This record gives sequence, structure tokens and C-alpha cells, in this order.
Amino acid sequence: MKDVNECRARLAGIFNITVTPFDASGALDRAGLARSIERVIGLGYDGILIGGTYGEFPAMSPAERAELFRAAMEVAGDRVPVMLCSAASDARTARELTALAGELGGLPMVTPPFVSEVTDVQIAAFFEEMAPLSRTGILIYNAPGIGITLAPDLIERLADIPGVAGIKQGDLSVTAIDRIANRLGGRIKLFCASDLAFLGPMMAGFDGISSTNSCALPELILATYRALEAGDAATAREMHKCWYAFRALARRHGQPQMVKAAMNLRGFDGGHVRAPLRDLDAEAFAEVTAMMQALAADPRTRVTLKG
Repeated sequence: MKDVNECRARLAGIFNITVTPFDASGALDRAGLARSIERVIGLGYDGILIGGTYGEFPAMSPAERAELFRAAMEVAGDRVPVMLCSAASDARTARELTALAGELGGLPMVTPPFVSEVTDVQIAAFFEEMAPLSRTGILIYNAPGIGITLAPDLIERLADIPGVAGIKQGDLSVTAIDRIANRLGGRIKLFCASDLAFLGPMMAGFDGISSTNSCALPELILATYRALEAGDAATAREMHKCWYAFRALARRHGQPQMVKAAMNLRGFDGGHVRAPLRDLDAEAFAEVTAMMQALAADPRTRVTLKG
């Protein structure tokens, strides 16, 4: 993508949050990453997100993250829009990765600076500094999971910053979604940050979703989204119910370790997680295996297991 206008035009639909496959030694599996990207593009996903929270960016050095950006863009090219997470607790790293992401033709996804007691004024100043660094603009990630939740008042203020292409909204409370959808829809692109509960935001008028679990269940989650997109809410609801057991285990065992285990069961390139995360132990892996076997037995899911 060449500029923020093109980004805004292309930012819509379902984006796969691609996990970062590490081998047993902790090294990036570039071939596995390429296969994962090709899989979701081939299935018809509208875009991908690289190096996000579930891509384990906090466990990677700035140099490794830059390598990941380049590797992903070499594979994806301009076939689909690519979000590249440039979030960092060190503003210097955020600046460096934001500029690189835009230079590569991706859209930098930037969180608020996750330091203690940062004020709204300081958050706004941070994004005002970040946006001009990228020729493609920036995507603001409202990520309560890392400790800072942007209130709707502040989001509206940030939406007026030149170069802000959209927001990936992780606060999925009904009042926040209602206000953002009705006050910011059409001004910036609105993405639901979770595939666990995307039906409501999409019905409210959001432009798209990002999905980590689609790394393990790409066919099922894509079909669910397309049904909703086509106005078939009943089918979307029933398909979303199909993988409730998956979501329940993910909450218990944590992400991305659970989705990587499920990917490996399918013969996909989940690989390993990096410390401080740990791969699932034998008992948890047995639970995931049983759940995936049950999903594979349901003809609606199109899930197949290796072997």
C-alpha cells in the first residue's frame, strides 16, 4: 500500500492474526510463516496481521521484529493489506518499527505507550508523533490486555489525527462499541479485535475483524464471517456456536499456546511459543486433541487433522 488513502480504502473484512512460528530452539521458522500466510490468502482472507500480541512481539527483539516484517511482506506482497504491529514500551522502538512498516507497504499497528500513569494528553501526543512516520498512516490498537484501555472520548480525539487510518478495538463492552460505531463509522476504519465476540460489533457497523483462532480454524471462521457479511445472521450464529469448546479451552490454557497446539494437530505450522510462555503440557494437549477430534467429526466445520 502506498499511502493512508489506499489503506483506508482496503481496510475491511476478515484479517488473520498470523502467529509467529518458532522452532524448538526459539528461532523464527520462515518457511512455516510463509506457508501460514499462503494458506489464509489462498482461502480468501481479506488481510493479515503480523507480529501482534498473539504473534509474541514482546518476546522478540526489535531486530527480530524487523526481520519478521520483511519476511511476511516478501510473501504477501501487495496481494492483501498487511497490518504490522509496531507496538513497544520504548517509544524509540515504536518509532523505528512504525517507519519500517510504512516503508515496506504495510500498515503499522500501534498501541498506546504501556507505561504506568500515562495521561490522555501524553497518549494523544504519542500518536501525533507516530502517525507522520509512516507513509501508509497508522492503525491504533486499543488493547486492554496490555494494561491501557482507551476511553471513547479519547478515541474520538485520536480519530482526528491526520494519518490515523483506523482503530482495532479491544474493549468490546456494549456501550463502547455502540458509541464508536455510531460516532466514528465512516470517519476511520473500525476493526473488532476479537473473533470470540465479533457478531455484535459487525452488526453495529464495524468494518472488519482480526482473528487469531483462524490460524487453527481458518475455514470455519472464514465461513462464519462470510455468512454474517452476506446478511445471514442465523447461519453465522450457528457456525460460531460450533467452536465454543475451542474458545473455552483457549481461555483456560491461554493464547497463542493453545492455537499453536491446535495448528500442529492439523499439520499446520504452529511451532512453539517463546518464554515466558510455555507449550501445553501433556494433560492440556490431550484436552485440545479431544476437542479438535470432536470438531473434525462435525461436517459443518471442514476441520481435518493430520494423519
